[in-house]
Amino acid sequence: MYPASRAAKRLRVTGSSPRPDPFALIAPHLAEVRTSLQSMLGSGHPALAEIAKYYFLHPSKQVRPVIILLLSQATNGLGSDWTRKLWEAESEGAGGREAELDLPLSRPDVLNDWNPNMPTQTSRFSDTQHTLQPPFRHRPPLRRGAPSAPAAYGNKLAVLGGNFVLGRASAALSRLGDPEVTELIASVISNLVEGEILQTKDVKLDPSGDVSGRRRQEAWNIYLHKTYLKTASLMAKGARSAVVLGGCKDGDVWKEMAYAYGRNIGIAFQLMDDVLDYEYASATLGKPAGADLQLGLTTGPALYAWEEFPEMGELIERKFEQAGDVEQARDIVLRSSGVQRTRELAQAYSEKAKEAKAALEALTERVIGRRS
Repeated sequence: MYPASRAAKRLRVTGSSPRPDPFALIAPHLAEVRTSLQSMLGSGHPALAEIAKYYFLHPSKQVRPVIILLLSQATNGLGSDWTRKLWEAESEGAGGREAELDLPLSRPDVLNDWNPNMPTQTSRFSDTQHTLQPPFRHRPPLRRGAPSAPAAYGNKLAVLGGNFVLGRASAALSRLGDPEVTELIASVISNLVEGEILQTKDVKLDPSGDVSGRRRQEAWNIYLHKTYLKTASLMAKGARSAVVLGGCKDGDVWKEMAYAYGRNIGIAFQLMDDVLDYEYASATLGKPAGADLQLGLTTGPALYAWEEFPEMGELIERKFEQAGDVEQARDIVLRSSGVQRTRELAQAYSEKAKEAKAALEALTERVIGRRS
């Protein structure tokens, strides 16, 4: 059990005022979101329907929607455009009512996109339309370490399923009717691609043999930038989108706070994921620690270990490709303080996220206490 978990347990035992469980607080809304998503992802092709829903069955995917739902609750009513948003949500035909968000903007026969979960809102093809059958029906255990979609369905079907989910998400996004939110979420997709490419960037050692740390700093910059693009961008821009949809406009400080919170908690989230790659895999799943090393990826623990063991630099430069490299690098990381220091860095980003939360609380108190 980690220190934070022990502290939380002590709060419950001693009777001190505990913090609310965010997942329990938002559970009914989260269940509603998941049900809505599964309806949106229906397809006349069973293989696509199967794999599209697979992406949303894993419980680890709940962190991002919980952040968005909590920020929505925290900021509703604070934005300068809240009155208009509330009117749209309550007035029939204004486009903001829940029932209207599933209505297509074009005729269903023009969209040519039949969703069996929404038969009254989409147009069926021919009854004799040939549909692909999934290669097998597989429901993995809902835990960390469940097989990825490519492992469960194969690369081709996983890519096609991802494209299908992206298409449905884009259609749903357009129906929200907010250009800023559309731009934010669209940019997340670009960030993900950029992050994947950046992750493959080679780390070059200084040919002069200088070990002053310049190359290590460059590697850290790449790593943290990649971490933002692949993980934190979605949390940051999703959080910002939530408050925009709640009525925040340019000049409303809650937009900036939501973005800052999502960015910092997103980076902390990924740093802890990199820590768990060494701790959780070996302790719980019986797998060797450092699975990222086998993929040629350099994460925080390895970069910290490089500071203590200069020979790690050569392994990083060749992406652990030679025989014995992965085992040697794993041993170096576990002998170093890299895992603990990465955990401490994650804690630092977590503390930065808390600053946004504290500022949000202060602002809401100021709103209630104002005299003019």
